[in-house]
Parts: sequence; C-alpha cells; structure tokens
Amino acid sequence: MEEQTKDLKDYLVALRRRKKQILTTMSILAVISVLVALLLPPVYRSSATILIEEQEIPAELVRSTITSYADQRLQVISQHVMTRANMMQIIEKYNLYPQQRQRETTEEILDRMRKDIKFNMLSADVIDKRSGQKTMAAIAFTLAYDGETAAGAQKVANELTTLYLNENLKSRQQKTSETSMFLSEEADRVSEHISEIETKLAVFKEKNQGRLPELTGLNMQMRDRTDSEVMEVDRQLNVLDERKIYLEGQLVQMKPNSPMMSASGERIFDSDERLKTLQAQYVSLSGIYSANHPDVIKMRREMQALKKETGGDGDMQEQAKQLTRMRSDLATMRDKYADDYPDVVKLKKAIAALEESHKKTVANGSDAPKFKQPENPAYISMQTQLEATLSEMKTLRTKRNDLKEKMASYVSRLEQAPQVEREYLDLGRDHENSIRRYQEIKAKLMEAEVAQQMEKDSKGERFSLIDPAQLPEKPTSPNRPAILLLGMILSLGGGIAYAGVLESMDSSIKSSKILAGLLDAPLLSVIPYMDNAEDRRKKTKLKTSLILGVIAGITLAVLLIHFLWVPIDVLWYMIMRKLEIWLG
Repeated sequence: MEEQTKDLKDYLVALRRRKKQILTTMSILAVISVLVALLLPPVYRSSATILIEEQEIPAELVRSTITSYADQRLQVISQHVMTRANMMQIIEKYNLYPQQRQRETTEEILDRMRKDIKFNMLSADVIDKRSGQKTMAAIAFTLAYDGETAAGAQKVANELTTLYLNENLKSRQQKTSETSMFLSEEADRVSEHISEIETKLAVFKEKNQGRLPELTGLNMQMRDRTDSEVMEVDRQLNVLDERKIYLEGQLVQMKPNSPMMSASGERIFDSDERLKTLQAQYVSLSGIYSANHPDVIKMRREMQALKKETGGDGDMQEQAKQLTRMRSDLATMRDKYADDYPDVVKLKKAIAALEESHKKTVANGSDAPKFKQPENPAYISMQTQLEATLSEMKTLRTKRNDLKEKMASYVSRLEQAPQVEREYLDLGRDHENSIRRYQEIKAKLMEAEVAQQMEKDSKGERFSLIDPAQLPEKPTSPNRPAILLLGMILSLGGGIAYAGVLESMDSSIKSSKILAGLLDAPLLSVIPYMDNAEDRRKKTKLKTSLILGVIAGITLAVLLIHFLWVPIDVLWYMIMRKLEIWLG
C-alpha cells in the first residue's frame, strides 16, 4: 500500500468537511476575546512634564555650590520622594487600591504603586562646560501615574509633581546651607590654628630674642664692631700701661716731701722731722739732767705738742733702731769703763728714757705706719696722673670684659642661628600656609553665601513645570482593538487547529482517492452523495442559526463597546476623523 500524499484540494475538502467544528471553536474563542477586551479594567495615565532650567545669573559671575549633574540629582530626589511614608500618605489621601488593600500586604501595595509611577528622562546632546566635550544631558523629565480613574490619576500625578519640585528646592537649599556652614566652621578652625601659631611665634621670638634669622646680619655687624672695639680698648690699655710704667718710674725717683728752705738758705723741718730731732735731743738731755730739769720739761712739752700735731708718738721703728744702737754703745763702753763711769751712767739713763718712750709708743698702738700726705708739688702732680691712669685702665678693663661678654653673646647667637632659623622657618611656613588657607576659605565662603542667597531667590538651576498633569480623556490601556484583532486571529487559528486535530484522529475513508490507495486497485465508478430533504432542512437551519449568532454577537459587541469602552457616537466620530485624515 502506497502512502497517499495530500494536496491543497484535500485540505480544502477537509476544511469544508469540518466547517461546523471550526465555526463553533472560532465563535467560542471570539466571544472570549471580546469579553476579555471589554471587561479588562481601564487604566488612565496622567503625566506632567518638568523642564530643568539653568541658573539665570551667568556662572562666571556667581558659581553654584551644587556641582552634581541633573540626572544624578533626580535619582537622589526620586529616592527621597519614593519613601514609604510619602507613598502611604498619598495612598491614604486619595484612597488608592481600596480592594487590594483589603487582601494584600503594605509592601505589595507599595510595590504596585511604584510600578504605576512612570519616570522618564528627556536628554539632549549638549557641550559639557567642565570638560568641553559633547555629552548627553537631562533637559527635562516626565512624571506619570497609571490609575483606575482619570481624576485619581490626575490628582496623584499633581501630588508627585509637587513632591519633586519641593524636594528639589529643599535639597538645593540644604546643600548650599551645608556648604556655607562647613566653610564657616572650617574658617573658624583655621583662624584658631592661626592664633595658636601666632602665640607660638610670639613665645619663640621672646625665647630666642636676638637669635632670629632676620637679625643674623645685625649680629654679624655687631660682632665685628665689638671685635674692633675690643682691639681699640687693648691698644688703649697698652698705651696706658706704658704710661703707668713711666709714671711709676718717675715717682720712684722723686720724694713725696721735698725739703723746704728759708730765705736765709737754712732748711725748715716739718713737724715729723722736728719731733724726731727733739726725741734724739731728749734722750741726750735725759742722760745729763734729771726729769725735773727745766730744759727737760720744756723739751717734753714741746714733744707732746708735736705728737698732738702729728697724731702719733714718732716713728716706732726709728726708736727701735736708736735703742739698739744705744744698747750697742753701752756694751762697748762697759768693756772700756766701769758702771759708775759718768758716760756709762749718762748712757744708761738715756736708754732707760728711750725704753720708757718706746713702751708708751707700743702701748698706744703707734706701731702702725702713719700715712703722710706728700708735700712735693711735682710728686703730687705725678701721683695724680698715675692715679688717673690707673683709674682709666680699670675702666678700660671693665669695658673690655663687657665687650668680650657681648662678643661671646653675638658669637653664641650666630652659632645657634641655623637651628633657630629651621624652627622659625617651620613656624613661619605653617603660619603663611594657614593664612593662605584662611583667605581661600573666606573667598569660598563668600561665594557659597552668594550662591545660597541665589538659591533662596530661586535664581539658580530649577525645575519648571511646563506641562501640568491633565485629566486623561481616555484610558491608555488595555488596547481593546488590538486585543479584539488578536482574539479574532487566535480564534481562526484555534478553529483550524481544532479541525486539524480532529482530522488527524479520524481514520475513516473520506474520498475515492483514499479508497483506491487502500485497495491498490482502480475503482470502476464513484457514486456522489445525494442530499435529501432532511439534509437540506438541516443546512438551512444551520445557516439561519449562524446568521442569527453573528447578528447577536455583533449586537453584543456594540453594546459592550458602548457601555464599557467608548460611546458609539464618539467612536464613530473618531473613525470618521481618521478616515478623513487618511483620505486627505
């Protein structure tokens, strides 16, 4: 038995044979498609367009402290607006999703609302002012909300638009305020740091007075000047030392008390010399006369007067020498004469008197040498010059010591100058950097305050509502014509597919060609099917039912369209308007 191949005619015969099943399936699927297209709830979309305008004042004059791009700020603003609190407030305010709120959780309701909110960025090719390159930048954006009612969609869209506009103003003012506050705090901190450095500099200058770097040249000049002064003082000391030696030599050769002569050429003794002479004569007289002799008494009175005049009892050393000499003479005379010899007796009396006088001198403390004022004018003049020279030398030595101390101080300052300079330069550099930093911050603070005032006056970059949310005239979804068209196509395909399945499962013989193929023998004749009255009555009834079904379906579709989608007169007007547009 050969495999029978089917051609187009066989398929058409099969479709005609299964037309009842095809029509039934198509009718069922078509009715389902119509119901789906007409019974789906309408979704209304209300949208608003917001323009991103640049600041009115040129950026060269006033620079904004907000440097982020508009699309970045919009993402941040969206996160602030789409918070749980804001969404729940809008849902409760406009009573959104009443049925879903009864059976769904809050998170599911919020997810549903976020899906119903549509955010679309509008970008354009612009030149970036920072890099100077061509780039895409946001110039506007749209906000839309899909709601179950037109009025509800409009209200929610307006509410979202207000939130975006207010959040933009709030965020810009907050950022400019934060920038100004930060710069102000930074300026205060740097100012305190400058004050601390200035205090350290003052303490450092006071501690290292005279050793600062700017005084190095002055210290070197003062050192050299002091060195010259020391050399000059040394030279003067050498001159004065030579003069002192000369004066001392002259004084040694001169007598303080030069002898005075009378007009007759005789020498005039002074009080000391007169006292010494009288003391010698008194010794001689004491050996000759008794103590009560008038001459002895007269000489003793004269000696007492001279002692009061001179302030002493004579020269003790001279008395001691004279006493030694007289004792030596007594010893010599005793070798020659007896003790009662007159000269020996006389000498003993003189020695006794001199010993008594010497004892009185020792008892009165007259052993200390008496300073006697010189009387020689030349000696006095020379002595005065010597004293002046010594005084000047003493003054110069003191001055030299002071100069050496000053020079040592200058040398010490110069030796310590490098270390002091390093520390001083570090403090000075830190001070200069802090001053420069403070000036930069103050300049930025002034710019930030101007930018802040610009934002308060709404002169900076801002969002402008150019197209507010309107009341939607028709729903945006579902697309009922598309659903109907797709339903019709699926109905036709479903009917044909159902017929194909039935045909493939039917193993009966449906044509003479199939029978000839099965018998593998030619057929003698083919008797066609003859319709009787019953068959014709059934066909008529079937056609009538189909016509009535189509009329009823069309009527039902028109009613559903009129009540559930759009009124028929409006639909007719829309169709005619589009036809006029298409036909020109």
